Amino acid sequence: MALKSSAVITGIGGYVPDNILTNSDLEKMVETNSDWIVSRTGIRERRILADRTLATSDMAAFAVKNLLENAKVDPSEIDCVIVATSTPDYLLISTASIVCDKCGLSNAWASDVNAACSGFLYAFTLGSSLVESNRYKKVIVIGADQNSAIVNYADRNTCILFGDGAGAVLLEPSAEDIGVIDSVFKTDGHGREHLFVPGGGSMNPASEETIDGKLHYIRQDGRVVFKAAIKGMTESCTSILQRNNLTIDDINWLIPHQANYRIIHAVGDALGLPESRVKINIDRYGNTTAATIPLALWDYKADFKENDNVILTAFGAGFSWGATYLKWGKLR
Repeated sequence: MALKSSAVITGIGGYVPDNILTNSDLEKMVETNSDWIVSRTGIRERRILADRTLATSDMAAFAVKNLLENAKVDPSEIDCVIVATSTPDYLLISTASIVCDKCGLSNAWASDVNAACSGFLYAFTLGSSLVESNRYKKVIVIGADQNSAIVNYADRNTCILFGDGAGAVLLEPSAEDIGVIDSVFKTDGHGREHLFVPGGGSMNPASEETIDGKLHYIRQDGRVVFKAAIKGMTESCTSILQRNNLTIDDINWLIPHQANYRIIHAVGDALGLPESRVKINIDRYGNTTAATIPLALWDYKADFKENDNVILTAFGAGFSWGATYLKWGKLR
């Protein structure tokens, strides 16, 4: 009988575009001001993929190449690639398959996951399960979104929030008591009308009417999403603590989805976790949807020590939400 393996993060990569869209830039585009944006969201700037010859797969590929270089892994060694994204390059074709082609991952099979801002965590659990099965040795999980492609820059309620970026992690098996320990996930389809893109799918295929009605852009009921996000993320983290006989003092780091600074602060406050143990980079990137958590891992990887207790938590469209508990291992 094969020994049980745990799935451990052994490599991290990331990418954000060079082009910076500041709050001052947005002041020239819509009726808003920087002080208001910072006070309401914590965002000061966000990265935008300005080169229209590039797409989500390119950002994901840049993140994967950064990961492979950091981890010193040959592309041919990768068994599987899972991309979490709400902004795929195309319908029908998975963005993950395009990433494999662009990165020379010739021995990997690939697929996409769409759970919006929760997408990376959902894909991360799927990837870790593949490693734990002992059938796959090296699985890459990516969170990547080009939100600028679906944001209406005349809508001041949404254009201030979103940015573009990609992050990736490499999962490998370990016989040690480290890696992914537990996950709690929930979905509630009743929340779909509060955060979605109405046009472009099978319900409202692209037409003159959907274009004229601006149905291909993000629509959000901010108040509903705000309250639901705090509740969902807090309850998921609390459940993780209870299920694993942990107290908040046992947690070294909380890495929350970067949707809004006030949401992050409210979740940390509800859990009784000081902000010094919460990783935050929303001020520099905005909400990059599925990319926020892996980008935070990328930004702060030097801070994580072996055996640190880490909780990842997210809330997204669908509604979808949850949390994952892992014990940090060692990067290659």
